[in-house]
Amino acid sequence: MNAKRLVIAGRVQGVGYRDWMVQSATALGVSGWVRNRRDGTIEALVAGDTAAVEELLRACRRGPRAALVSSIEEDLADPPDAPGFVRLPTV
Repeated sequence: MNAKRLVIAGRVQGVGYRDWMVQSATALGVSGWVRNRRDGTIEALVAGDTAAVEELLRACRRGPRAALVSSIEEDLADPPDAPGFVRLPTV
């Protein structure tokens, strides 16, 4: 299993990015979570088959129609404790 923590920057809040990411991750069978951060970025934990995680990362670089992603920081992470992909509260 491949697991990564992402910090996504750009115009990513207020454009439906989190809901879009939940749908995209679920369709690919990726587990984890996504949430807004008070600094204007989005943080996510994504885990699953390497090909699915990489496909989700490619999609995250584009984001939903109204988003404008300027950068994505990636770090290795421990996989989530539970299956599925959820939206968490802002931190």
